[in-house]
Formats: sequence, C-alpha cells, structure tokens
Amino acid sequence: MKKVFLALIILLPASTLFSQSTEVTIPGSQTKKFTSTIVNGQEYVLQISLPSGYDKSDKKYPVVYLMDSQWDFPLLTALYGQQYYDGFLPELIIVGITWGGHHPNPDSLRSRDYTPTNEKRLPQSGGADKFLSVIKKEVFPLIESNYRVDVNDKTLVGCSLGGLFTMYTLFTHPDMFNRYVAASPAFTWDNNVLNKYEEQYHTNKSNPPAKLFMCVGGVETSVPGFEKLTSFLKDRHYSNLQIESRVLENTGHSGTKGEGYARGLQFVFKRPSLQLSSTILGQYTGSYKMNDGTIIQVKPENGSLSATVGNNTFKLLAASETDFYMTSFFLKIHFAKDDKGNISGFHLDQYGSGEFVKKTE
Repeated sequence: MKKVFLALIILLPASTLFSQSTEVTIPGSQTKKFTSTIVNGQEYVLQISLPSGYDKSDKKYPVVYLMDSQWDFPLLTALYGQQYYDGFLPELIIVGITWGGHHPNPDSLRSRDYTPTNEKRLPQSGGADKFLSVIKKEVFPLIESNYRVDVNDKTLVGCSLGGLFTMYTLFTHPDMFNRYVAASPAFTWDNNVLNKYEEQYHTNKSNPPAKLFMCVGGVETSVPGFEKLTSFLKDRHYSNLQIESRVLENTGHSGTKGEGYARGLQFVFKRPSLQLSSTILGQYTGSYKMNDGTIIQVKPENGSLSATVGNNTFKLLAASETDFYMTSFFLKIHFAKDDKGNISGFHLDQYGSGEFVKKTE
C-alpha cells in the first residue's frame, strides 16, 4: 500500500491532482522574476501580495513563503483575507514561489526542487538543498531589499512534495523559518528518509523556537502512517517545537490545502490568551470615546476584559498586559498611559482603520 501511495503523489502528473493553470492575476499583487545562479540558470517567479495598509504605514511585516505558487497563490491569498478579517491572522506579506522560463513543467521541476534525495523513478529528484540555497541566498535578499519585512518572522507553506520540503527544511535548516505548515506531506519519500533528518533535529538541543502544523486527508491511504508519525513527533517532547496535527474528515490529497492552510496559519500565528490579575484588568475600567463620538465601556468580567458598545458586549483576549484582541473580527487594542502613569486611552486597530480612543472617565 505504501508503494501505491508513493506512486500517486510522485509519479502521477500534477494535472491529475491539481489545476493545470500557471497564470494568476490577483488584484494588488506584484510579480518579480530572477534567474538563479545556483540552479543552472533556472528562472524563478515570485508572486507577492502585500497587506492593504502597506503603503500607509512604515511597519515591518511577517512573510509567508508559499511553495507551488503556480497553483496555490490565489487560494492562499483568499484564505488569508478571510482569516485576517476574522481576526485570526496579523497583517502579512505573502510570497509565492514558482518557475519561469519557456513553458516550465511544474511536475518535473517540483520533483527536482522539493525532494531531499534522489529517487530512481525520478532521475531529476534530490535538489532540495540547492533550492534551499536559492531561497536563502537569492529569494530572501530580493524580498528583504524591496519590501518592509520582519526578517525574524518567516513562515513556510507547502503541500505534498511541498509539504515534504517544508518538513525537511525544519529538520535540516531550522534557522531559516520559524513557522511551518505542511499539508499532506510526502513523508514516506525514499523509504522514509525524512526520519534520518528528524533524528538529527532531535539531537540538536539548540534549535530555535518554531511551530509546525501538519494535516492529511481522512480518505488518504497514508492516514495510519501519518498518525504514527505525528504521535512519534509529539512523544519527542521538543522543548522548542510546538506541533499540531489533524486528519481532515472526508478530504483527499489535494483537498487538504484549503482547510489545511487555513487551520495551519491559525495555529502557527495563534496569539497567547493570558489570564491577568484583577489589579491589572481593573486599571482599564472606564468610558472611552471614539472620534465619531461612540462611547465604549470597558470593565473586567470573568477574568478578562469586556467592551460594551451600545447593546453589544465583546470579550477582549489578552496578548500581554497592555495588548488585547478579538477573534470574531479584526480588532486590536493597545492601552496607553499618560506622564503620571494613568490610563489615557487606547490605540484601536480595526479592519482598514485605526485611531486613538481617549478615556473620558
């Protein structure tokens, strides 16, 4: 059965599993091309989506790097918009990576770039280390020199062979990214060679903090092996690696990308929800007035803060002692103090707008 699974994810052309189109046009997105000096003059195409407020700010943003952008860039940007609007994700820059040149063949090129070892049925395979060098030495500098990015906050997202590449990157180059989303990863590649790299990762106790989300489709033949793998990884009790895994009900191999990418980004960007003392929460009690005259009543309630506007009351989750947020829609609050140490108001960030809301009493 393992051989059948390998044949399905490796030998079948992507047209059998995915959309064949490699042309995407996303409003507001940008495209940059470069010719690699590392991978035999291969042209790569970067598809870049910037957050809506990018031009009006001077902030630096986390970056999500997406494999197989030729298929999944429209999907990920749509999912991001939904998750951002609902308050689960921060503002992000998305960078999709695909291949350029004259009629590129993603089926062959992904087998070359995403696989860590040479598998005899795919003579072009085994180029993952070279491709990692492309990302580190060519993609990162290009993005970081052209956009305001947080160089310490990078996420890698991939499916199938792209998921294999994502996990291989974590285990062998843990300093390159700090968040990883692997949908239906081809973890059995080359007789489970991934296990060898995981062992090296486990031995290194100085790995930087990271988060890994993995998923598999519930109707995939690889479910038993996936569950065994995730159980093994969780039993490792890594001190610097948080892991979440899911088997997606009534979902096949390609179908894991939609829910998998959404749930994966939610997990790797999940903010803390702190339990603060009544003393800390109590200092924020009062009335606050927005620029349009709207009054917001804030008070402690059941170990957190509540904000009441008219007849509606909302629960605020604590990311820190001064920062609060919601997950029903995009809203962030940062409380500020005056020169005497008293609460003067809060900075309010909502979807598409922001202002300082003064405390009135």
